[in-house]
Amino acid sequence: MHIQRLSAVACCVCACMLAPSLATATSGSSTPGVSTSAVLPDAPEPQTQAPPGASTAAKTEATPKANGNEGKQTKRILGIIPNFRSVSADQKLPPETAKEKFKTAALESFDYSAVTFAAGQAGVAQAQDSYPQFRQGAAGYGRYFWHTFADQADENLWVQGILPVTLHQDSRYYTLGHGGFIKRGAYSFTRVLITRTDEGTRVPNYSEVGGAGIASALSAAYYPSVYQTWTKIGQRWLTNVIIDGVTFSVKEFWPDVNNAIFHQKD
Repeated sequence: MHIQRLSAVACCVCACMLAPSLATATSGSSTPGVSTSAVLPDAPEPQTQAPPGASTAAKTEATPKANGNEGKQTKRILGIIPNFRSVSADQKLPPETAKEKFKTAALESFDYSAVTFAAGQAGVAQAQDSYPQFRQGAAGYGRYFWHTFADQADENLWVQGILPVTLHQDSRYYTLGHGGFIKRGAYSFTRVLITRTDEGTRVPNYSEVGGAGIASALSAAYYPSVYQTWTKIGQRWLTNVIIDGVTFSVKEFWPDVNNAIFHQKD
């Protein structure tokens, strides 16, 4: 999950710039008679079947997606950042197996972009002398790199693999894809607190919150003693959860940015 940090700010800015047009476009496509104050779905609800005798035009109007690319996710964001856990709007998928959950965690942890990001972040941290105990030079850079890489792999393993398998929770991000900018933004950010079970029941996201906390606590074992306090662990825990919430927001609006700027390129 740490791999998306580098693009989070840029994509959020793009999404905010597109906010007025998104709000206008989505408000006009809402199904007549449906209250916008309805509870946000964790995944798209099945379409209500039209009553017998309804006209073809009415059935067509009831279809929520006229544009096949609206809410469509790609495997990568900007062609680089892994986006393997995102589900396109209105897409119905079977529950993930334990093998699939661990596979996704491994893909996001050991993808080429994960190594590149860890290398870049290590360089920035060393330049800022974030951990003086690591020192400078090639040896110091090596310490910064493997700590950064271990942090992101550790969190991915717990948040996307171990806890979702143990608790039977779905770690994928289900794109809402319709509604106003504020509605979609609130929905996406709160997915760090709300998720689904493998059966589709909405539950608290113990995998995300608990996994980030466990990863933060374990990281204390390989950091210098000055960074092993409960305060430092709590700060890392909160930071990880907030960053993951921003990442979900980026995932929500990525299809809109991709359609508007890149014309739905994978």
